Amino acid sequence: MSGFADNRSIATVALVGENYDEAIAWYVERLGFVLSEDVDLGGGKRWVTVTPANRQGARLLLAAASGERQASRIGDQTGGRVFLFLETDDFARDHQAMLGRGVEFREAQRFEPYGTVAVFADLYGNLWDLIEPKRQG
Repeated sequence: MSGFADNRSIATVALVGENYDEAIAWYVERLGFVLSEDVDLGGGKRWVTVTPANRQGARLLLAAASGERQASRIGDQTGGRVFLFLETDDFARDHQAMLGRGVEFREAQRFEPYGTVAVFADLYGNLWDLIEPKRQG
């Protein structure tokens, strides 16, 4: 009825950073993501995507800033609010693993009506929630 296909999803989110290789290393080593694609586009540009190891949810396009305007947004793409949400089925397990790998949490875990959550920062300062959603029922 809407004129759109029924089977659509948000597949990729672009994350602006400084350096492809340091971003790949951080997401793979600290968050346990998998490098999905690394394609040379020429002129210093690459198509680099990472995904959680289970390949569920949207993938991240790690994009090197092009020009001063994009560079000024590194680490602050959303004006200081949480930008991305990493969902887990076991908050305690993943929180401990991330701390052990040097991920910087900006707060202690807290319990909200929607689940257990804590804010962490990526290598550029973008804010994320690690969240275990509250089970329904």
